[in-house]
Amino acid sequence: MGKWKISEDWTSTGVGWLIILLVVFQLKPHWPSFSWADSEALMNKVFTLDNVGHALIVFCFMFVMALVAGFFTGKRLKTVVMSFPVVFFLTLLAMVVSGNKFLKDWGFETVIFSLLIGLFISNVFSVPRWLKESLSSELFVKIGLVLLGTTVLFDDLLKAGALGLIQSCVVVFTVWNFCFWLCKKMGIDKEMSLMLSSAVSICGVSAAVATAGAIKGDKTKLSYVVSLVLVVAVPMILIMPALAKMLGLPEDMAGAWIGGTIDTTGAVAATGAIYGEVALQTSSIVKFSQNVLLGIAAFLISIYWSYTKKEVATEEKPTLKVIWLRFPKFVLGFVAASLVFSFLVDPTVVSEAKPILKNIQGMWFALAFTSIGLETDFRSLITTENRRSTLAFLGAQVFNVFFTLLIAWLLFGVLS
Repeated sequence: MGKWKISEDWTSTGVGWLIILLVVFQLKPHWPSFSWADSEALMNKVFTLDNVGHALIVFCFMFVMALVAGFFTGKRLKTVVMSFPVVFFLTLLAMVVSGNKFLKDWGFETVIFSLLIGLFISNVFSVPRWLKESLSSELFVKIGLVLLGTTVLFDDLLKAGALGLIQSCVVVFTVWNFCFWLCKKMGIDKEMSLMLSSAVSICGVSAAVATAGAIKGDKTKLSYVVSLVLVVAVPMILIMPALAKMLGLPEDMAGAWIGGTIDTTGAVAATGAIYGEVALQTSSIVKFSQNVLLGIAAFLISIYWSYTKKEVATEEKPTLKVIWLRFPKFVLGFVAASLVFSFLVDPTVVSEAKPILKNIQGMWFALAFTSIGLETDFRSLITTENRRSTLAFLGAQVFNVFFTLLIAWLLFGVLS
């Protein structure tokens, strides 16, 4: 098996693109429903024989992809066969929990429940050694990120119009740099600073995950950032519409403000809907346009990290060859997917393939966070640096709220 072994980055890119091609050429597993509002809907919609059958088909599809990835990264296939079903079942449980209407309305995503379930098991019970050693969280994250490229479409920038595009670029650039500066002032390490800055300025969870993948970031730090993003988004669902009404903002301006400040797409939609239909449309478009900038940001962060990280003590600047060797290759698969789906694939094919690819991408992320939870000691999340990180994130979010309000007022009020 050793002669077949290739790097995790190239494997994730290859498996990601294999999934993309299979879906584009009409291999579309029927996605099970996880949405429910009460116990009756849970039993009559989620736990029906047909729906369980769809979940089994998805399992088989994901299992085969995990085996392919395991084969090319040199893993013993026996360990994949033993561990993947366990991780998948726990992730499925997290997806059922997050499918609750109340939790969805409040912007809680599957990844937080995947993480919590994994943390609960690893810290209350004893995770078998064979399971802990066979987890593939980084590989799952990278496959998910390659697929994420198919949903990061440049058409969304055009939909945002000139004003939305200007706002997205100005806000992302300014808030990212402010957060990075604040983290530096507070003595937070560069790895955490990059994840926090991307999360607060671009698109929350996806940005944090993409940045962690690009810099090979610590999984415990990533878990903390993701938890922070999702917890902070909850009160903002109530606070933002109340502030907007108190200030008497028109719906388009309020929507631009909401879309530019709240870090998760689900929470943006929930908040915009509270304020009004126009606010919902504007906030969603602004958030989607910021999401597109994730591809550009991930690419630039990858180059920056490849150039500045020091694996050996040396004062010499790395050569282009060294930068290429350090560069996370899956980022190329992510950017390529975004460009191909934005400009080269027929829009009809994109509209058909995008929903199923988004579901599969979300599943890989959820599998990754279940794995991270299973291998993480909860006490490692409660550190002095993480407390500083919380303050830095909140400080950057406050700056984001005021700065984005100013930009939204200028663009959608003064200049419109």
